[in-house]
Amino acid sequence: MTVEMHPSRWGDPAQAAPLPDSARGLVELVFGLTDRPAVAEVVVPVSGLAPALLAGLEDLLGAEHVLTDDALRRLRTRGKSTPDLLRQRAGDLSDAPDVVVRPNGHDEVAAVLAFAVEHHLAVVPFGGGTSVTGGLVARRAGYAGVVSLDLVRMKRLLAVDHTSMTATLEPGLRGPEAEALLAAEGLTLGHYPQSFEHASIGGFAATRSSGQSSAGYGRFDALVVGLRAATPRGELALGSSPANAAGPDLRQLLLGSEGAFGVITAVTVRVRRLPTEKVYEGWRWPSFEAGRDAMRTLAQAGLLPTVLRLSDEAETSINLARPDAIGDSSDGGCLMITGYEGTPEAVAARRDAVTPVLTGLGGLTADAGVGPAWVEGRFRAPYLRDSLLDVGVLVETLETATFWSNVPRLYADVKAALVASLGTSTLVLCHVSHVYETGCSLYFTVAAQEADDPLAQWAAAKAAASDAMVATGATITHHHAVGTDHKPWLAAEIGALGVSVLRAVKADLDPTGILNPGVLVD
Repeated sequence: MTVEMHPSRWGDPAQAAPLPDSARGLVELVFGLTDRPAVAEVVVPVSGLAPALLAGLEDLLGAEHVLTDDALRRLRTRGKSTPDLLRQRAGDLSDAPDVVVRPNGHDEVAAVLAFAVEHHLAVVPFGGGTSVTGGLVARRAGYAGVVSLDLVRMKRLLAVDHTSMTATLEPGLRGPEAEALLAAEGLTLGHYPQSFEHASIGGFAATRSSGQSSAGYGRFDALVVGLRAATPRGELALGSSPANAAGPDLRQLLLGSEGAFGVITAVTVRVRRLPTEKVYEGWRWPSFEAGRDAMRTLAQAGLLPTVLRLSDEAETSINLARPDAIGDSSDGGCLMITGYEGTPEAVAARRDAVTPVLTGLGGLTADAGVGPAWVEGRFRAPYLRDSLLDVGVLVETLETATFWSNVPRLYADVKAALVASLGTSTLVLCHVSHVYETGCSLYFTVAAQEADDPLAQWAAAKAAASDAMVATGATITHHHAVGTDHKPWLAAEIGALGVSVLRAVKADLDPTGILNPGVLVD
């Protein structure tokens, strides 16, 4: 059964907790402690949808699948970025949808889109609600209402091809649900982003998600071999073969489109045999640079483990590589996590190949419990963010990627921009979360004392860091997508002509602009 996320916090409401005692002293020393509780009673704006439109949606889907209750509309308001949460915590639900509809398949999605075109309703596809870039905030002005297209009923494993090693999944499946269905077939997708417990298959595809095991399994968009989508202009069914030369790959128009071009109603993905052995280890490096050089060596030698992550000195020192143990002492330097999954023979062979390379480059094996502790706490960090917001500490993340030769400049410039904006007491942590032969991603976690206007405070810091990314030639986002937050920098990355191409695609597939208006492109 799907667990609804907390309306003003991350994740399972049962796991919401105050700041751990082990971290409280450190936080008070660095930032001070100021109680900032969320507003207890929040009034959801009255639905502005005309009764006739509500009745029309009920005729399409059945009244039980067309919902206007305040509790559900609150849960479908925005995503889970820190600005999203700050607005929720302050009692601002002005972006609440007017209605939540729950179609049960491609044809019903198509029917809702046709109805929305006819009556000029904005439609926001909703999977797991884990967007951290403003991807669930549709522009309301000029529309007859905002519809949250909740895909929660579309949770089937539609097909499995054991010979070709593919599976077709519906978009509403959350990460654990998809893995459970595949495991019953002896298979795995192997896609584990930090949002895994709550994010959906459709969301993975629509944002070009990348998981913590990307070194071994690949990014989600690399796993997709076919998809089906409903658009206001009709159906797109793409992916008739493992590879082709029939023009540009149209799947890429939908992968990363964030619901602005169409609604993904099924994805066919490459799957792997369920691993029978999993081993996770920790390595210590004298510096972030030394650890990055080791990662680059592995990537360019074709020796990547299933999991490969590296925390810088600051992140290692407070053990955010082990979010369950923040504040524990460390051995200094930088911590790397390596993980191996597969058959016992495959795991042993890969470890035997990787270990001497890392040892030869100066790596030292960490305590045997480090790897398993990382696995145990790998999805816990967002809960800690909520606990810090409760005591007046502003916490948010940013991510980017660049080529290996540009990593030192990118790392230094983004850190400098954040400190210049937020003050010298700002804590900026970083880890390398995904690696390629030609480069890697950098994932920053930022903590600062919350100002009187934290939304403006973070907006300024985000702009400074984004400007630094663009100035160094890096991408504005590696796996969080564009949403509304990154849109001001999109033209700097892909050029004015590139943005024009995206607008042309939007105009052709969604000529009246009803799909997620304001997200990705105008």
